[in-house]
Amino acid sequence: MNVYQKLNEVTSYIDIHLEDKIDVEVLARMVGVNEYTFLRLFSLLTNYTLSEYIRMRKLSCAGLDLYNEDCFVLDVALKYGYENATSFSRAFTKFHGIKPSKIKDIKDLRIFPRLVFDTNVPLVKSTDFEVVEWTEGLTLYGISVETDNEHINADAPKLFKEASLKYEKIYGAIKYAIVLYEDETREECTSYCVLFEKKVPGSKKYIIPKGKYLSFKIGSQEAGVIQEISRRFYFEILPSCKYNLRGTPEVEYYHDDVCEFFVPIC
Repeated sequence: MNVYQKLNEVTSYIDIHLEDKIDVEVLARMVGVNEYTFLRLFSLLTNYTLSEYIRMRKLSCAGLDLYNEDCFVLDVALKYGYENATSFSRAFTKFHGIKPSKIKDIKDLRIFPRLVFDTNVPLVKSTDFEVVEWTEGLTLYGISVETDNEHINADAPKLFKEASLKYEKIYGAIKYAIVLYEDETREECTSYCVLFEKKVPGSKKYIIPKGKYLSFKIGSQEAGVIQEISRRFYFEILPSCKYNLRGTPEVEYYHDDVCEFFVPIC
């Protein structure tokens, strides 16, 4: 069974349990990976974080319930895990564009269907990568920019260029970069950080931990090429390589006209 078949089982399980509390650990176990790896794979393969997907499926089903049946808004709110009608109404209105009490007045109801993956997508296994052991951590100094999942592809190269122009002559070239996330689920990124080996004015100290990393090289330092190859790695390689991710940042290492990625694994 490939990873896409397993993810179809996951989305089926989610639909069956929309009225229950869904445990990420259970979903990860269905795919055969740890929670970090599962959340990363899910968001990359669907373009939704797991929490976004579950929320939209609940609101879509809630809309159908209120549209097709005679039921109270509070009952539907409680059914899908909302603590009160006010919080449900706010989320419902944002999703459907109309208050739940007015849902029968519209002709076109917004439907967010269950995701079903194409199980015939080939999993590429020929990309060169190696597992390396960092016996010591790295102490680096970072300049960051606030961003999010939607804007990071534009914000990251902009910061890299601006920081290079401002600091490279005095403090040396940018050697490393990392993406920081909102919390340990690593679903929503919050900032992109370029890292120097020397302390830069206004910088923050970062320690990259020792441990095992999966390393692969990109024969370019162009932002567009790096983003495409790294996307392909997570989309095509990670589902087939049987490694679990650790909950620490992936590291971009710039040297000799290449960008080398170090993905923390366990």
